[in-house]
Amino acid sequence: MKLHQLRYLAAVSQNGLNITAAAQKLHTSQPGVSKQIKLLEDELGFQIFVREGRNLTRITPAGQQVIDRALKILQEAQSIRHLSTELRDEGKGSLSIGTTHTQARYVLPDVIREFRARYPQVRLNLHQGTSEQIAEMVASDRIDCAIATGSEALFSELTLLPCYRWYRTVIVPRDHPLANGARLTFKALAAYPLITYTFSFTGPSSLHQAFARAALTPNIAITARDADVIQTYVRLGLGVGIVAHMAVDERDPDLTAIDASHMFSAHTTWIGFRRGTLLRKYMYEFTQLLAPHLDRRLVERAHRATSAEEVTGLFADITLPQR
Repeated sequence: MKLHQLRYLAAVSQNGLNITAAAQKLHTSQPGVSKQIKLLEDELGFQIFVREGRNLTRITPAGQQVIDRALKILQEAQSIRHLSTELRDEGKGSLSIGTTHTQARYVLPDVIREFRARYPQVRLNLHQGTSEQIAEMVASDRIDCAIATGSEALFSELTLLPCYRWYRTVIVPRDHPLANGARLTFKALAAYPLITYTFSFTGPSSLHQAFARAALTPNIAITARDADVIQTYVRLGLGVGIVAHMAVDERDPDLTAIDASHMFSAHTTWIGFRRGTLLRKYMYEFTQLLAPHLDRRLVERAHRATSAEEVTGLFADITLPQR
């Protein structure tokens, strides 16, 4: 059994059992991939894939166990390479981050600027997407860490460290009836079309749940992935916006921000690393710039934890900052 065979196996699995696509990703030939997988199956003594002619149709139960372990081995091999880089020169390397538009646009600029000042030779790769897309990046080993809010069920392989809490804020044009200074209510908000973030495909929407507790149904007119788009459509008068508070510019000449923290539950943004992998020094530094309360000892203890419940317990007595 060779490492490149496991790499071929992982690539086929991650490319929908399409050997041609896997070969292209690996910059090798299709026959070469097929041959190495067949050699691995012969060595193991059972089939990893079910075939129809030359096509792979599905993964066998035993094959899935092999693939799961192969992905872990490849991750560890990558960690060893990173360790080698750090030991040679801890100020060099790369850090790939998967995050949402809101975090990338409104939270990370100051963090990344300070990080770049400390580690000018570390290359930063910033990938943006929804929670589901970030989870796909994790599954395909495209990123070293993820920064997102909620959707914890999508990231069971990661150690999730809580960074800060944030609330929703309502935005309207300055001449809108809701901009009269009165305390906002669900009844008042339900009277207007709403523009808010695209909902996750996993689990119920917390926004819908909040309205349901008030025995009301929100009129969702438009959803978008990022706050900039939401604000654009609010300016056009197409509805009332609901965005993360850190995305609001209080000096905006066109829009008025209305506090909604008494209406919607707070959200916790977390940073996640694959459990059990090597965390390089500059990964700790990035984490602490994002969330200063996450000191190195605490991060190390959390990263050694064997369950999400154990991680949660470590942060039970910590008051998270708000943005």
